[in-house]
Amino acid sequence: MCEANAYVVNNGKEELLMEAVDIIEPEDDKNLYRLVSIFGDQKIIKGKIIGMNLVNHKILFERAA
Repeated sequence: MCEANAYVVNNGKEELLMEAVDIIEPEDDKNLYRLVSIFGDQKIIKGKIIGMNLVNHKILFERAA
């Protein structure tokens, strides 16, 4: 499977945001991303991508202030 889990990094700790993310799409605002899981669940996060490790199936976000 090619999906990854999305995490928000807070104070150096990774907190799970969404499992089995299949799609990440930027929204109109530069700091908004829409995440869609393989199950059809959707979430919007305001922040930026700070890292991706596709071998380990991880996408790391930092929330915008």
